[in-house]
Amino acid sequence: MPPVVLVVPGRIGARTGGSIYDRRIVEGLRNRGWCVDVLELDASFPYPTAASLEQADRALAAVRAGTIAIVDSLALGAMPDLIGRESSRLRIVALVHLPLAATVGLDADTAARFEHAERRALRVAERVVVTGKATLPLVARYELAPNRVVVVEPGTDTAPLARSSGGDHGAGGPDAGRDRSLELLSVATVHRGKGHDLLLTALAAVPCQAWRLTCAGSLTRDPATAEEVRAMTTTLGLEDRVSFVGDLDGPALAACYNAADVFVLATRQETYGMAVAEALACGLPVVATTTGAIPDLLGDGAGLLVPLGDTPVLIDALSRVLDDAALRASLAGSARRVRHRLPTWDESSGGMAAVLDSLVAHG
Repeated sequence: MPPVVLVVPGRIGARTGGSIYDRRIVEGLRNRGWCVDVLELDASFPYPTAASLEQADRALAAVRAGTIAIVDSLALGAMPDLIGRESSRLRIVALVHLPLAATVGLDADTAARFEHAERRALRVAERVVVTGKATLPLVARYELAPNRVVVVEPGTDTAPLARSSGGDHGAGGPDAGRDRSLELLSVATVHRGKGHDLLLTALAAVPCQAWRLTCAGSLTRDPATAEEVRAMTTTLGLEDRVSFVGDLDGPALAACYNAADVFVLATRQETYGMAVAEALACGLPVVATTTGAIPDLLGDGAGLLVPLGDTPVLIDALSRVLDDAALRASLAGSARRVRHRLPTWDESSGGMAAVLDSLVAHG
């Protein structure tokens, strides 16, 4: 097997969906016998400084010729000249969580610059791995040969069924006969694409007042949005019922899932929906938007789906799940059935290994 290096922007240990995917794939490949190194670039990508590009140039130049270089899309599209130059001696595999040009909230000029740069970088990649089927139409604009594009979706760890303070979801509903606030959980980095503003606006409009929301996810990756949504809790009169707890380590996040009654995600854009899969693994009912793989993950009856940006439908879905214990119990029952069909990380790393095997087989 040839050596492999995974090129990522910033720390691979960051608690984002993309970083979790990257490090779990590295672990899986190593377990399958691949020699995989990790090359961490400056965290300024995808808006690298001149110094960051110089550091990336030196770091890639030091990688042995013939190495398979899996380059995370947050870095790939921001350094097309460097990728083009290194493609003459490294075997480039593009790992596209989401094309930079498709990022929510970009102005037209920035999106156009990213699209031009990504087109150049992807042109020299021998394989393009996308982490969700929803990404396929987004990369179609780059007119890549179909046999070069492969979907390798994330896996999901098995988890114990959630037990909220009201008891087991499997025993007559999570809160049958109890007078208490329902615990809502949303797990997502706080930035515009994740729709925290939409969620707060909808929750402020639901008739039911007996709920509390915990938002777990980084508050530092998009400080402006984080400040905006935290201010919204005061403006909407929700400051006593909404908590932003920031990044959580594994045990702390597991405790949040365990304490939740309902998982909610008003995201504007996903390529897959790893947090939704994690909620289903815990048997939680879900209210989420129809983006990425979320409709497929929920299957038949594990959650309520809301069209993107449709605030009235989101208000209705939240009102129904908050008011109706029987509905919550039904959704939780479906989630417990769906959880056994979720792909594993071993299957995901096997998919990536197959991509690398195909490169080796074709010289």
